[in-house]
Amino acid sequence: MPRTALNFIAPVVRQCIDECVRCHEVCLSTIPYCLGQGGEHAEEAHIVLLQDCAEICRTNIDFMLRGSDEHERICAACAAICRRCADDCDRLSDDDVMRACAEACRRCAESCDRMATAAV
Repeated sequence: MPRTALNFIAPVVRQCIDECVRCHEVCLSTIPYCLGQGGEHAEEAHIVLLQDCAEICRTNIDFMLRGSDEHERICAACAAICRRCADDCDRLSDDDVMRACAEACRRCAESCDRMATAAV
């Protein structure tokens, strides 16, 4: 396998990137589902939070891949937004899609918390 910069990413960073990619994908794909469900699922605040979560995850991925000195701040912000999104999805947890979204957000928040305090 050819050597690339990706070969030099620390495992803890790689795990956080992977969790952010998954959370980004899940949140974005949950938006049309929620809009189709209507009612509480389609409330503006819920949709905006799903969008915010997806976007902060994408931004966090960029910061980590670039090795930005500011990645700890972005990881902390990402963890906070992912936790809010997980909590909001939990209020609709009688739905398998929403439970899966909450779980992806929670895993991402935990990984981002580790990165926010890691000396990487």
